[in-house]
Amino acid sequence: MDPRTTTPRGYTWEQRALLWKWHREGVSRRTIARRLGKRPGSVHDVIRNAGGIAPQPRARSPYRLSLEDRELIARGLARDESFRQIARWVGCAPSTISREVAAHGGRAGDAAMRADIASWAAARRPKTGRLALHGPLWRRVAHWLGKQWSPRQISARLRADHPHQPEYHVSHETIYRSLYIQSRNVLKRELTQELRRRRRVRVARTATRWGQGRGQIVDAIPIAQRPPEVADRAVPGHWEGDLIADRGNSHIATLVERTTRFVILVNVPSKETTAVIPALIRQITRLPTHLKRSLTWDRGTELAHHRVFSVATGVQVYFCDPQSPWQRGSNENTNGLLRQYFPRSADLSTFTQRQLDAVADRLNGRPRETLGWRTPAEMIQQVLR
Repeated sequence: MDPRTTTPRGYTWEQRALLWKWHREGVSRRTIARRLGKRPGSVHDVIRNAGGIAPQPRARSPYRLSLEDRELIARGLARDESFRQIARWVGCAPSTISREVAAHGGRAGDAAMRADIASWAAARRPKTGRLALHGPLWRRVAHWLGKQWSPRQISARLRADHPHQPEYHVSHETIYRSLYIQSRNVLKRELTQELRRRRRVRVARTATRWGQGRGQIVDAIPIAQRPPEVADRAVPGHWEGDLIADRGNSHIATLVERTTRFVILVNVPSKETTAVIPALIRQITRLPTHLKRSLTWDRGTELAHHRVFSVATGVQVYFCDPQSPWQRGSNENTNGLLRQYFPRSADLSTFTQRQLDAVADRLNGRPRETLGWRTPAEMIQQVLR
């Protein structure tokens, strides 16, 4: 099998290129796996083993023989032509043809594809990095990392301390790669805990919403335009919502009615807006009309299709200001209470809607001080009369 068409774990080079492209764009690993038809654990292993840094694609040197050149050599050998005659056809020196034939079994053993595959494999000579070759430099970088200096600070300080000694000049990217790509055997992985973010893999800046136009919800109505009746909690039917997640990136949608603190939990297959919106529509459409007035959500793109939701339910959606969770205080408090039932170590994807309803019943049956020690279930029944 051609080593240029397959990679470890059964990924073609095209699949691997797409995997890293989507990873840089911030696409979740679960979504990448679904797009590629792979298991999420397989995608996770590829990213983790590379430290979150996409390997540089290999390219053939223009000064090396190509597969087409080797096919010309094979045809010339089949016609029993001399190396000099073959060299004229290929456009190279006769000594090049001689070395090529000798390296791949002589005149009787040369086969174009087999020779090309062997040459491609033999050309793989990973270059040893500067940190691995320069002991004093490696020790100084490790020391400063231990003092919680950033790789950029270390790189700049080395250039300032040794302006005329290029052997001490190392880029911050080289330091990051030596930390996250453990196959280099240079810097210990434990030193990543001294970095600001303490990530186990490198995360590209383009994998965030900043600077790439992502996270901007089209036609989002800000919370400042929400009617005053919502803020004073005098009229029921206004909801707050959000998603809670576990470490495995599975989610549950949570809805809290502002006046009664009544809780609804919604099973969602993923945080994609195409999955969240239909699930919310199914739950909200079951409510009586006077309990379907508005929904306040954070800036999560899971509600990017909010107009579809509003058309289907008649509920207007308002979006909180960025990084302002207190604007959905009832929902945030409820999400904290839910961690008693759904700790971060739990796999939320294993809970059925019936189980979620049972947990919601538990919360709705608790007396609340803010309700005069009545329960949300009692308050919602009063509203429904």
